[in-house]
Amino acid sequence: MKVAVTGASGFLGPGLVQGLLERGHQVHVLARNVEQALARLPAGVTGAPFSAGSPLPPEALADAEAVVHLAGEPVAQRWTHEGKHRIHDSRVLGTRAVVAAMRGAGTVRRFVSASAIGYYGGTRGAEPLTEESPPGDDFLARVCVDWEAEAMQARESSIPTAVVRMGVVLHPEGGALHKMLPPFRVGAGGPVGSGEQFVSWVHRDDARDLLLFLLAHPQVEGVVNATAPTPVTNAVFAHTLGHVLGRPSLVRMPAFMLKAALGEMAKVVLEGQRVLPQRAHEAGFVFRYPELEGALRDLLA
Repeated sequence: MKVAVTGASGFLGPGLVQGLLERGHQVHVLARNVEQALARLPAGVTGAPFSAGSPLPPEALADAEAVVHLAGEPVAQRWTHEGKHRIHDSRVLGTRAVVAAMRGAGTVRRFVSASAIGYYGGTRGAEPLTEESPPGDDFLARVCVDWEAEAMQARESSIPTAVVRMGVVLHPEGGALHKMLPPFRVGAGGPVGSGEQFVSWVHRDDARDLLLFLLAHPQVEGVVNATAPTPVTNAVFAHTLGHVLGRPSLVRMPAFMLKAALGEMAKVVLEGQRVLPQRAHEAGFVFRYPELEGALRDLLA
């Protein structure tokens, strides 16, 4: 099968591309800088230009039979007025362009689009959240609602569609864990804010494997949470990370310090959500790393 991938040079993309190739698929990437993207990927991958702010011609999909859409402006930045616009438009307008191109191409038979657990909002406390839970009403939740609505438009063209709400993807090469490691490695890490907020994490390999699973199971449609089955509080996460590294984890970061550094975006870290992968379990997906300590030991071995 020929699979088109956006965001192929991002945090999840290279591993996904490698997994597709290992399964015998052809891979065609859509990227702002095609030459740069292909330089990071194995030989044999093809590419075409894609920018979220511009229409995507159907021929850019190159007769792809499936599309995995991961591209989007990073959320982990200070949420200035301009930054919020970039975050929103890269996801909403970018997804709209991809869906329009799929309709025009007429060859796509499966669409898997990323979203985020930010959909649930940041004031849910310890409430268990599944795919059936309603959205929140903060900035990131509203972005996710609009983002997912654009992705679901593919179903109007009879393209089976899955929307994957990504949790906190763990790997030392990037994301939250990459930023946490330096202070923890010198014994200066610890909980953030109250420490009571939940972290709905997932090992990067499990996130990638879930995308591949959904690609291979077009009967699984709608929303699927990409989070490990055992979310933990921030305090437990800090203690477990310190334990795996053999370092203390007692240096708490006050909420006001994070707010000073990150502004409104600090809400993502200080509030959190307790998200469960109900639909992944129902579909038969098995997490290789369901427990945090095992995941961290694999990642930091």
